[in-house]
Amino acid sequence: MIDIVVVLRAEDAVLDFLSVLADPSRAETRVLVAESGTLLTLPAGTGPAERLALLGPLVGPAGRPAGPPDPDTLADLITRARAARPARLWTHSPADNRRSRGALGREAARAAARLDAPPPVRHAVGYSPFLQFVSDLDRPLSRELVAAKLAFVNGRCAHLLGSDHPQHMVYTARVPAAERYFEATEEERDRLFALLASLGEEAASVADPWEFDTSGYEADRLDATAAWVSRHCPPGVGRLVEVGACEGALTRRLAFAGHRVLATEPNPRFRDRLATALAAIPEAEADDAELAALAKADGPAAPAYLLIEMLYYGQDLQLIDRLPTDLVFVALEPEALRTRLHPWLTASPHWQAAEETELVGPRLEAVCGGRAYLSKRGSVGVLLRRTP
Repeated sequence: MIDIVVVLRAEDAVLDFLSVLADPSRAETRVLVAESGTLLTLPAGTGPAERLALLGPLVGPAGRPAGPPDPDTLADLITRARAARPARLWTHSPADNRRSRGALGREAARAAARLDAPPPVRHAVGYSPFLQFVSDLDRPLSRELVAAKLAFVNGRCAHLLGSDHPQHMVYTARVPAAERYFEATEEERDRLFALLASLGEEAASVADPWEFDTSGYEADRLDATAAWVSRHCPPGVGRLVEVGACEGALTRRLAFAGHRVLATEPNPRFRDRLATALAAIPEAEADDAELAALAKADGPAAPAYLLIEMLYYGQDLQLIDRLPTDLVFVALEPEALRTRLHPWLTASPHWQAAEETELVGPRLEAVCGGRAYLSKRGSVGVLLRRTP
């Protein structure tokens, strides 16, 4: 059986897969560099030094990273690399927060699954600052292999050590001394990829990407948020406006508590799921407005607007001034509250904090069916009341 290492750039093969390249029990290894479409064969019988010498010239400049090839091209490249032989495929983690690598890890596994007699796929844990993985294979490197990896980095990747490009920069955390790998189902790969996305089509590529419907932490957060809103705005005071409702996890709780809710969501995929979830709930309806549109003169007046866990994406907080309401519920994790909302609120002549309350504290929680776990940072609610 041969090993096929599918990486975005040549240096990735050394940073995350040196134990594969240097495994003396393997007959032959082929490295597919997806960014350039280069296929390199590392012959049987060659040691780590010879193999790294062959890889070195393929390390490119720190230019703008390319995305993965289209699925057909990637499947053809893997087919060519396999050459009708039994093979095992190694590639990036779909949860690598360098999105170019994460995308390739997902797409390489998808491409492999389309082939006749699909090869087994293992993903490198690699660089994962936000998740801890339950791995299936751990390979601590010997001192000799660590020295070889460092020599390769210092010799062939020196231009990347000083790079300020987040997709290319090389530093200690991206040069592991123990290489860890895991296998995943298609659903796990898709969910891992979506989990690390912030917004947009990547996040919406799976339903419930942040596991609001299955997470104990999220259930506690949403229940506490709904109770907090009801404490200050009892059901019957008028229709509330929830901005960035996603798929309606909070909306449903508010509606079941007796509130009328206009739930707005600009992402079309999330909004379609939101509309489906609210179809049988007469107290709630979905809309496509985003914060900027709601802050216009003809935005819907409401006793309160809800900005719950959505002010993370560079929105202009001055838009809050123009919302047609005197009461705004904001919820954020503590650090974002300290660095983003508090400075704006201190300088604002239009709003004061009527209440600040912890909705849920920090917690470590498993995600993606226990494949990984991460820190949920807690949520703090701030009730903003417009000053006279």
